[in-house]
Amino acid sequence: MSFTIRTGAYYSEALLFQLEERLGQSYVEHLISSLGPLLSPQSWLPSALAPQTKVMKVVNLKQAILQAWKERWSDYQWAINMKKFFPKGATWDILNLAEALLEQAMIGPSPNPLILSYLKYAISSQMVSYSSVLTAISKFDDFSRDLCVQALLDIMDMFCDRLSCHGKAEECIGLCRALLSALHWLLRCTAASAERLQEGVEAGPPATGEKQLAMCLQRLENTLSSTKNRALLHIAKLEEASSWTAIEHSLLKLGEILANLSNPQLRSQAEQCGTLIRSIPTMLSVHSEQLHKTGFPTVHAVVLLEGTMNLTGETQPLVEQLMMVKRMQHIPTPLFVLEIWKACFVGLIESPEGTEELKWTAFTYLKIPQVLVKLKKYCHGDKDFTEDVNCAFEFLLKLTPLLDKADQRCNCDCTNFLLQECNKQGLLSETNFANLVAKRSADREHAPQQKSSENANIQPNPGLILRAEPTVTNILKTMDADHSKSPEGLLGVLGHMLSGKSLDLLLAAAAATGKLKSFARKFINLNEFTTHGSGESTKTASVRALLFDISFLMLCHVAQTYGSEVILSESSTGAEVPFFETWMQTCMPEEGKILNPDHPCFRPDSTKVESLVALLNNSSEMKLVQMKWHEACLSISAAILEILNAWENGVLAFESIQKITDNIKGKVCSLAVCAVAWLVAHVRMLGLDEREKSLQMIRQLAGPLYSENTLQFYNERVVIMNSILEHMCADVLQQTATQIKFPSTGVDTMPYWNLLPPKRPIKEVLTDIFAKVLEKGWVDSRSIHIFDTLLHMGGVYWFCNNLIKELLKETRKEHTLRAVELLYSIFCLDMQQVTLVLLGHILPGLLTDSSKWHSLMDPPGTALAKLAVWCALSSYSSHKGQASSRQKKRHREDIEDYISLFPLDDMQPSKLMRLLSSNEDDANILSSPTDRSMNSSLSASQLHTVNMRDPLNRVLANLFLLISSILGSRTAGPHTQFVQWFMEECVDCLEQGSRGSILQFMPFTTVSELVKVSAMSSPKVVLAITDLSLPLGRQVAAKAIAAL
Repeated sequence: MSFTIRTGAYYSEALLFQLEERLGQSYVEHLISSLGPLLSPQSWLPSALAPQTKVMKVVNLKQAILQAWKERWSDYQWAINMKKFFPKGATWDILNLAEALLEQAMIGPSPNPLILSYLKYAISSQMVSYSSVLTAISKFDDFSRDLCVQALLDIMDMFCDRLSCHGKAEECIGLCRALLSALHWLLRCTAASAERLQEGVEAGPPATGEKQLAMCLQRLENTLSSTKNRALLHIAKLEEASSWTAIEHSLLKLGEILANLSNPQLRSQAEQCGTLIRSIPTMLSVHSEQLHKTGFPTVHAVVLLEGTMNLTGETQPLVEQLMMVKRMQHIPTPLFVLEIWKACFVGLIESPEGTEELKWTAFTYLKIPQVLVKLKKYCHGDKDFTEDVNCAFEFLLKLTPLLDKADQRCNCDCTNFLLQECNKQGLLSETNFANLVAKRSADREHAPQQKSSENANIQPNPGLILRAEPTVTNILKTMDADHSKSPEGLLGVLGHMLSGKSLDLLLAAAAATGKLKSFARKFINLNEFTTHGSGESTKTASVRALLFDISFLMLCHVAQTYGSEVILSESSTGAEVPFFETWMQTCMPEEGKILNPDHPCFRPDSTKVESLVALLNNSSEMKLVQMKWHEACLSISAAILEILNAWENGVLAFESIQKITDNIKGKVCSLAVCAVAWLVAHVRMLGLDEREKSLQMIRQLAGPLYSENTLQFYNERVVIMNSILEHMCADVLQQTATQIKFPSTGVDTMPYWNLLPPKRPIKEVLTDIFAKVLEKGWVDSRSIHIFDTLLHMGGVYWFCNNLIKELLKETRKEHTLRAVELLYSIFCLDMQQVTLVLLGHILPGLLTDSSKWHSLMDPPGTALAKLAVWCALSSYSSHKGQASSRQKKRHREDIEDYISLFPLDDMQPSKLMRLLSSNEDDANILSSPTDRSMNSSLSASQLHTVNMRDPLNRVLANLFLLISSILGSRTAGPHTQFVQWFMEECVDCLEQGSRGSILQFMPFTTVSELVKVSAMSSPKVVLAITDLSLPLGRQVAAKAIAAL
């Protein structure tokens, strides 16, 4: 008998518990004391010297617990003896102490209170980790034993609202996983209680069952109400996707069970817990929108900038830029759409008459509806977005003075056209459309009388633009046909295009709908087709000359109005470059392009030049048959040089020059354009006293024709030619202080030309214009052009540095915030380059020079941090895309400038250079987390193997190293505060899980430094600033959060 009890005690202490239950405690104690020698501690305690296997230790651990229970040790006696008898070195978690205690405590139908007291003592004295206790609890699955379940819930109460771990990163990840298991256990426990309650309702009184369920729900709520716990669960979800799926299934099952629950309070509590669990995966993506503001100057300026300077740009980059601004500034969708419409109407009102007015109309009525269609995909859903658009229009209709002014300018009901277009694109429902139209019509009845007798017959631009769009498609189809079959029919179509403002209307419609490149390509092909003529009659020759001339003039006009990038074809090796492209790239003057008049392109075959000079000088008019117009255009420059030399040497009289210039422009205006293109380059190279004859020649070519014209559409072609010549000569006339009067068409063809006041330093102009814009609260299109000119003239560093100085002078919070919104939109003129200068030069200069730290105080410091983050995010999200046409003209910074970025201090050059000089070749070394310790400056960008030869990536990596060194240094000051604001803005602007975030350049070690700053020591901040897509990122986050 004694042997049986001994072996039973050794291998299954459950027997003793059962004996005690059945025979009574005093009898069992008497029985055990008589068997004392057989159960002495020496028989089960391990030798401190003998090596033990883990299995043996666990068995012995169980025996130690049994002995403590047998001798009724108090909790602290038990702890002292345990530490005395067990060898040092092995932690209690490795021995699974928590699991062993729970296993022993939960053997009977009710828990053993003494052994539970040991577990509670072990938890309180940190003998066991929270993760091991949670793991042990989650293994208990006999939910029918109410008292045991209640005891486990009580144990969870001890620490679930203050979980922490100060060990290694792996232990912190272990805590995340254990908490996830415990959450799953709680859900299963709640579901079991609810099921039993339902069964109990059918059998008898529900009070007991409800109490059990209420306890489970209370623990669930306590665990989930802690943001820290939800953050740890968020990490665990990313670590163990399958476990999270099991939780989702348990949650669904629980929902189904609780749906039939009669107690509304418990059901509400369960729903609240379910909402908290479902919020865990998206806990970082919830941002509160700005509801206290109604005006958003950044959106206004971005739209104005795009409409004024980039009509031909694709819609996708604009959509992404607008969405970026919306996210960064947390703008509600209705106010966001309203701001876009406001900018469009302001553009319509203030755009200069002529081409600019038509461009704005096309932008408003053709491009912006397409932008909104794409924005719909980014927003919540179709129905929501159409409601938001309707809401935006409701707000817009309240801005009656703005709408009335636009109606007056455009001579029509602008809003009606816009509503029709939005309705056609599916942005408004029929009901809302009808309601809005009726409201605006009622408002217009009270508006001042719009139509006078003189403008009653003028067709409004919005209607013309909307009709021009299908015409563009038809013309493109016509241009696809074989030109040799019906050149006369094609000439008729082109002739109609030249009349009035048809050409500008069609080009604006094509530009706004993304068809301008295709349009230009068709005209280049037509121009190429007309360069040669063989065996042609006089009539065919004149048609060919006209087709060449019209296509040439149209292409020049397109290049000057929308930029030469629209004309250039994609470079394909081996393909012959068309004549017009060659001429435009080498011979056509453009803003900022200096041509060499002695370039080989201006020096063709001398025999062709001689024959052309003879033809111009001797003939009464130009011959057309068999004429190779492209050769004539390339030879005219050399011919003009010969004629100029002859005139200057007295060989030719002024009358002869007049006859020659009449011959040049009398039939084909293209020759005059090519002649003036060379003269402009030639005049730049001459001294003051040598320019007179060349400028006189330009005047003659731009002046009226003295002989009769004999070819069709001459007057229409001359109007376009004069516009082209005026653009070509503008630069050189300003530089030589010369005036040439071009025939007036009643419209300013260059409205944004020469905006800077003469004889004023450009720094004064910059500060003045910025002060005016800041006072007004928004940027108008004229100011945008002045800023653009100053950026060209002063360079990116000068421009950015002086504007940042203006920002740092502001001392009122509302002024600094407005300045940031306006500066961001001004920097959109060339965001990539401005960002490189701001983050690579200006910010490091301010942060490393203690004499400048005072300028980083709040509010200007906060504002600068906000601006820096906005610029960094915008540039980083878009720098893989193409630069827009307006940015391509500008000098790109040399990559080498950014490869040699300064080291942070004398102690850190090697770390900095290791980070900055990493390239694709050693990416594999960097991408292995095991090769680099977490104490080095390893960042997520290196694990993602981001290309560090990219200037923006280098600048960001450098800035985050600087931030890391500031946080780790012993000197605190405004620069430390600035770093905090910078990081706060990063967290505020970033979307959850955005792998391409700028924060991936932050060294992992910065996280532990950041959480020491009180404002940054929150679980959400830690989750936001670490790259959770990487295992190492999750470890860093878990370690930082568990220590909070």
